[in-house]
Amino acid sequence: MNTAKEEVKELLDKLPDDCSLEDVQYHLYVVEKIRKGIDRAEKEGVAGQEEVERKLGKWTSK
Repeated sequence: MNTAKEEVKELLDKLPDDCSLEDVQYHLYVVEKIRKGIDRAEKEGVAGQEEVERKLGKWTSK
């Protein structure tokens, strides 16, 4: 597994040379949110298609 520093270097290499600090911050934020979501899904499991449709159906059928 890459260290945080290595991951930031990889991210910077992927971004355009003219990106702003705000662009870098945004991409770091997105990467962290995705990582936390994956970790949570691994720990708590995920909802199946039928369960999601049932829950969404309660909100959308009015």
